[in-house]
Amino acid sequence: MYDVWGNGDWLFAFGPIFIGIIFVIIFIGIIVSLFSGLRQWKKNEDSPRLSVPAIVKIKRTNVTRHSHHQDNNSHSHSSSTTYFITFEFESGDRSEFHVSGKAYGMLAEGDIGTLTFQGTRYIDFTRTKLPQIHHE
Repeated sequence: MYDVWGNGDWLFAFGPIFIGIIFVIIFIGIIVSLFSGLRQWKKNEDSPRLSVPAIVKIKRTNVTRHSHHQDNNSHSHSSSTTYFITFEFESGDRSEFHVSGKAYGMLAEGDIGTLTFQGTRYIDFTRTKLPQIHHE
């Protein structure tokens, strides 16, 4: 009988199985993420489009850095930025939306206006009043 445990051949016997398990886990993760995104898209599509008075309360960014290694001598770095704005409604409730860089740059904390959204999808913010600047 062949003894896979005694001479170190167990790595060669179980390595492909381990790699297969990791592949299946990654594949399942991608499928779950895809269905989650589709479910959120469908939920947004089924939600009413609302336009409500709101105030820009908080602006924030999330910067993700990426490092790429082509070979031993060449490295490249890149980053991506996602933009978020939290709006406060007349009721005092707040909602945060992922927005484009252009929308992020056009709005300032304290802006007052009408927020248009559909589910979790930001559509537009029309400023009706500029924030008050107090000089002392």
